[in-house]
Amino acid sequence: MSHPLFEKHRATLDGALSAIATRGYWSAYNEMPSPKVYGETATEDGKRAFQSHLGKKFELGQAGETGWHGGEQSPYGIDLGVQYPVSDVEALITAANKAMGPWQAIGAEGRTGVCIEMLDRLNKNSFEIAHAVMMTTGQGWMMAFQAGGPHAQDRGLESVAYAWREQSFVPQEALWEKPQGKNPPLVMKKHYQIVGRGVGVVVGCGTFPTWNTYPGLFAALATGNAVIVKPHSNAILPAAITVRYMRTVLSESGLDPNLVSLCVAPAREATKQLVTHPSVKSIDFTGSNVFGQWLIDHCRQAQVYAELAGVNNIVIDSTDAYKAMMRNLAFTLSLYSGQMCTTSQAIFVPAGGIDTDEGHKSFDDVCHDLAKAIEGFLSKPEVAHAVLGAVQSADTLKRVAEAESGVFGRVVLRSQKLDNPEFPKAIVRTPVLLACDAADEKAYMEERFGPISFVVKVADTAAAIALSERVTSTHGALTVGVYSKKQDVIDAMTAATWRSKVALSINLTGGVFVNQSAAFSDYHGTGGNPAANASYADSAFVANRFRVVQRRYHV
Repeated sequence: MSHPLFEKHRATLDGALSAIATRGYWSAYNEMPSPKVYGETATEDGKRAFQSHLGKKFELGQAGETGWHGGEQSPYGIDLGVQYPVSDVEALITAANKAMGPWQAIGAEGRTGVCIEMLDRLNKNSFEIAHAVMMTTGQGWMMAFQAGGPHAQDRGLESVAYAWREQSFVPQEALWEKPQGKNPPLVMKKHYQIVGRGVGVVVGCGTFPTWNTYPGLFAALATGNAVIVKPHSNAILPAAITVRYMRTVLSESGLDPNLVSLCVAPAREATKQLVTHPSVKSIDFTGSNVFGQWLIDHCRQAQVYAELAGVNNIVIDSTDAYKAMMRNLAFTLSLYSGQMCTTSQAIFVPAGGIDTDEGHKSFDDVCHDLAKAIEGFLSKPEVAHAVLGAVQSADTLKRVAEAESGVFGRVVLRSQKLDNPEFPKAIVRTPVLLACDAADEKAYMEERFGPISFVVKVADTAAAIALSERVTSTHGALTVGVYSKKQDVIDAMTAATWRSKVALSINLTGGVFVNQSAAFSDYHGTGGNPAANASYADSAFVANRFRVVQRRYHV
């Protein structure tokens, strides 16, 4: 008999399975913070729930708690003051290993049902999570709600759907009968048990603490593993809220809540102790190349799924919608102050300019018009604050200042400091736009995370496509784009992205932007270039997280 939660959420699972097979638009969780969807009091209830955490200890009741730690600094300048339990790493691992037995015993159906129940619970508390995401990352409210809530939950469900599909291919048992001619056949009964590889660790990032965490978290969990979440030191609250709701669902289901735990590690040595522990068999990481490569090099006992830095780029050859192209690019470069792993950094433009519906535009025209488009887009304060949010890291501010010094190229547009009347202490900066030559590779051929972009002068379109391929192949990219009226150019760019293994967006001029990625339809990363060694989500993202152990006997 199926697990009751599997039956409860079967329609949701079926929808997700259909969506990953057809890749059309589908979402399980509504992205609009509407009272009609989430309830008339959801907005205020969520805000109060968030505020109830401030200045207090965040109780989780985990194994091996030894003290308390906090220290998150809000980019909006509000005082968070939350303290989180610090647990002994060995105690967390021991408790996680113990919890995996009953988790394995309920089978793939049970695990799938419980995981979707967790996602449903998280969705019902999206407003609380959104406030936590906004105030720790600097995202604007709408992005914090959507990316931190429903979109993250969709990505988690996507992993659960892939995990269920891969596990469902394994039969529970089989009768094996081999004919022996005149002799009686050989008959055996065989059983196949899906077993998680071991404890999973998910290392969160400071900018998208749920969207980048849920895929690995639910992929590991649904395939039979315990999971320890190690959040970024400045974005602990969204992870803590997530873990608490997941532990509650586990307890309600009669399961050990220590299957999911939070590891707040004030010292880097504790993090290294955790990720190199022999019981840890999978690690999901989003962040810098330095620590990501350290994980790959030193955590040999585990499969590491890493999203690292890259140089996302766009080739502009020509366009028949010049103003719309500029508006689209202005939004792309401004969204969340460029603090996205998918934001375009290098825009390759031929030295001889481009043909458009407004006539020929020189390289300098393109630079000037893009700067004006950004200024125009951000001219209304309410739009600017909603789109830009706030700068998450002091390191990003340093990079902006360095870019404005002119060391990387000619400054086409200077970054402006904006005052947010709702949050007077918020750190808000508009994008800085630079122009340089293709030969100035040290300037643009390195990720400069934040609101910093380059318009790069290349010899011609062919050179631009070749440069895009080389940048992606050697330094990595999650997204590239092309604008062209010519099919042969689009074909050449498409072939280049196949070789460099990166997603391509073609002639985006409407309400879709190169730095957006839709669950169930868009593969986030390919695992085929240095920016990421895995994809959200495909079969490879889940299938190596479990093993099949068989037993057989004569009948």
